Amino acid sequence: MKKALIILSSALLLLSVGACAPKQSAYRQVYEKAKQREVATNQQTPAQTPPASVVVSREPAADIQLRRERLEAVKGEDANMLKTYNVVVGSFQNHTNAYSLKERLQAQGYTPVLGQNEAGMLRVIITSFDNRSDAERSREEVKGRFAPDFQDAWILEKIR
Repeated sequence: MKKALIILSSALLLLSVGACAPKQSAYRQVYEKAKQREVATNQQTPAQTPPASVVVSREPAADIQLRRERLEAVKGEDANMLKTYNVVVGSFQNHTNAYSLKERLQAQGYTPVLGQNEAGMLRVIITSFDNRSDAERSREEVKGRFAPDFQDAWILEKIR
């Protein structure tokens, strides 16, 4: 009986020591599962189309991105500065970020204007024009002057 008890306790001791092997942390397991879900979601999600109020089009020759939105000047901004075609260098939900970029541009001699669309996005507009060709030229100048910053500057057509 003593032998059986010693063998049984030895077996239990070996099993308990083997069970103490280092395991993957709970954080790591959750992270790996989330990463797998993200990869699976990215593979299954079709390309999203922009909302109905935003129309994205490209000129075939110039490859200029144009969006059309209802836009109004942010409180405290000069609404007369917003014309039909606007060169946008930043788009933010966070007011602090938008005002910070505006101040940075003012320090460089520009007179930027903050506009807000129907979705609440703040657009930092560096120049504004009545015709599209002037806006396209200005966009290229901005991209050249601020390279490599603002390489994704785009034109916003203000709709009424």
